[in-house]
Amino acid sequence: MSTSVLVINCGSSSIKYALVSEHRENRIFGLAENLGSAEARIKGITTGGAALELSIPHANHEKALETILERLSHHHPQAIGHRVVHGGTLTKAERLTPEIIERIRAATPLAPLHNPAHLVGIDATMRLFPELPQVAVFDTAFHQTMPAHAYRYALPKFLYTEHNVRRYGFHGTSHAYVSERGSALAGSLKQGGWLTAHLGNGSSTCAIWNGQSVDTSMGLTPLEGVVMGTRSGDVDPSIHSFLASNLGWDLYKIDKMLNNQSGLLGLSDLSNDMRTLIEASEQGNEDAAIAIEVFCYRLAKSLAALSCGLPRIDGLFFTGGIGENSAYIREKTLSYLPHFGFHLSQEQNNQLERGTEGRIDTGLGPQIWVIPTDEEGRIAKETVSVVESEVKQAAVKKSDFESAMV
Repeated sequence: MSTSVLVINCGSSSIKYALVSEHRENRIFGLAENLGSAEARIKGITTGGAALELSIPHANHEKALETILERLSHHHPQAIGHRVVHGGTLTKAERLTPEIIERIRAATPLAPLHNPAHLVGIDATMRLFPELPQVAVFDTAFHQTMPAHAYRYALPKFLYTEHNVRRYGFHGTSHAYVSERGSALAGSLKQGGWLTAHLGNGSSTCAIWNGQSVDTSMGLTPLEGVVMGTRSGDVDPSIHSFLASNLGWDLYKIDKMLNNQSGLLGLSDLSNDMRTLIEASEQGNEDAAIAIEVFCYRLAKSLAALSCGLPRIDGLFFTGGIGENSAYIREKTLSYLPHFGFHLSQEQNNQLERGTEGRIDTGLGPQIWVIPTDEEGRIAKETVSVVESEVKQAAVKKSDFESAMV
């Protein structure tokens, strides 16, 4: 990648950023956090791998972006790529135009916590850098290849046709990157059937056939699916009426519980951090042990269910903070899938250096890989693709015009 791309991911009170070029080891990246408060700061890695920590008291998104871009200006980014959680029915990365921005805004009811923050970042960078091409890369876009039988809910049709209630899926940039990188390492780039497990504080699984998503665990929102750090994953939908009728809880309290107080944290009553839970489990904490067991069982159950979308299973890719770094979780999850023919090499699994890619099966049955994700790299790649495509189209139009004038 010869083009330098600034990747922006705006949250409600934070901004993740990365300056992506062809050399990943030289990447500049960081996080502006606690925005709007006296504790607002930027921390990360700057030129030469040096640590950065900069106080920006009471800075809002625009001020933080101004500071970030000022520090990066001498690196001359040639485009800006924005991570956008929900693109509705948009199927690919798009150059930011008033129409695309309006479609992101229209998808806000589907991602009320995420899209408004993305729009703040987009608005700020469009005003600060109107001369730079800017592209939105959507978490949901990779999953737009799912067939109707995978994305439709068994609900009244008008909810789908009039209100867009359907399964969208998330973590698309990660599943896309990991499946492409992993299948290339396996010698079958974008060919065959693969399962991916993105495991972190937010977790999801995906079934991919010939490079395209055919099913995934998350749905209308990132709450559906497997057990996560603080999110419940799948629960009986009637839990809302049960809690309202018996405990007097309103929708806000129920949603907050399911999104922020459940998952590993809720099960263990201790932490949403898998490292903390494994350590506590080893010391005899039964709640931590059951949280880990539920996490791995539900993960295996999800992978087994998604396999229905694949004509065959060529292998499984683990990624995300937990997937990349916890040999224990990988082994425990696979112990629930003996009938799938996976043969984990305990030696390779345990000896794989944390955060590195590698194959961890014995050579028998479907392949098992650990592939560190690179969502920023994927967003940058898609941004460059959109910009280069526009340049080519403009050149063709110019050539056609000049030919017509001859």
